[in-house]
Amino acid sequence: MTINKSAVALVALGLVAPFILYPVFVMKVLCFALFACAFNLLLGYVGLLSFGHAAFLGTGGYITGYMMMEAGLTPELGILCGTAAAATLGAVYGKLAVKREGIYFAMVTLALSQLAFFVYLQAPFTGGEDGMQGVPRGHLFGLIDLSDNMNMYYFVFAIFLFGFWVVNRTIHSPFGQILKAIRENEPRAISLGYNVNDYKWAAFVISSALAGLAGSTKTLVFQLASLTDAHWHMSGEVVLMTLLGGMGTIFGPIVGAGAVVTIQNYLSGGELGNYIHIIMGLIFVVCVLAFRSGIVGEFNKFMKKNFS
Repeated sequence: MTINKSAVALVALGLVAPFILYPVFVMKVLCFALFACAFNLLLGYVGLLSFGHAAFLGTGGYITGYMMMEAGLTPELGILCGTAAAATLGAVYGKLAVKREGIYFAMVTLALSQLAFFVYLQAPFTGGEDGMQGVPRGHLFGLIDLSDNMNMYYFVFAIFLFGFWVVNRTIHSPFGQILKAIRENEPRAISLGYNVNDYKWAAFVISSALAGLAGSTKTLVFQLASLTDAHWHMSGEVVLMTLLGGMGTIFGPIVGAGAVVTIQNYLSGGELGNYIHIIMGLIFVVCVLAFRSGIVGEFNKFMKKNFS
């Protein structure tokens, strides 16, 4: 199936999804799918493993919540502020992190993410461990009431499609081809005259902005911004989503996010609720050992082998 046909199918599925499944659940999947797509841009197409992407998800959520509650902004402006804040934080963190490679890059991003976490833990406007509660959904452009779940759903779906388009356009542009070249052979990219640190930094900022967009949207959906979104556990979850769905594939992060969120929601209400992290860890191990290309990657291999 070509990307265009798959994209059409994705749009069609998204349009009918709230009539089949609970809209709030689907919105949660879309928010995390956007977050995973943002992370996959960095890991799958640049080869940079960040353990600190939760900082940008949390930043987008907290800034949007603050601007909605204290400044009284409309939803679209609140989301823009959250996204801009995450992009700014990503620009600063990226300048510090891209100078390192491999595990050192991962550890720097983790350390910087934990710095942001403790800032949000102590900051007076975040609500500390209680989180920022009661964030109003407001009226989109002052006209559309987002307290209605269906209105909110299609707004979230539009945001997701925009973020997905940005990722898709980025990786298929000349800029994206250079990112892939850096991933495959960085010394050769340097020998061709490319300033690889600048390209890594630009990709880091784009990824951070999209992660912030996901966090901003999630805050409006649940009317809550909490430390959970900024915790290092969330950085680990997005790694799992990306690897489970298929790192370096267009639709892999969406499938991975849908699978992880579904498993978490299904188990949280049952007897296995206390063992969710253990189960997710086992799924991660099985994914790495048994199908390293992820669900979408293995499916693509199967289709190419049997039907090409």
